[in-house]
Amino acid sequence: MADLGFTVDDTVDITDVNCPVTFVKTKVALEELDDGQILQVHLNGGEPKENVPRSVAEEGHEVLKLDDNGDGTFELYIKKVGD
Repeated sequence: MADLGFTVDDTVDITDVNCPVTFVKTKVALEELDDGQILQVHLNGGEPKENVPRSVAEEGHEVLKLDDNGDGTFELYIKKVGD
């Protein structure tokens, strides 16, 4: 794996759930982190890829990167900002 330029503190796989549960699971995982920590989210394309990054940004968190795995799934990296 290439160097991301940051360290992942926790990972959550939401490929087995549908919207809006995708965002709910992501939000719960973020609540477990301290400010400044990084969450990696493994998610499907389509609605999750569109909605989860937008929703976490609306919550005030920083979307660092969205990588295409080439198999219909993506890796989303989020930096927790504030509580």
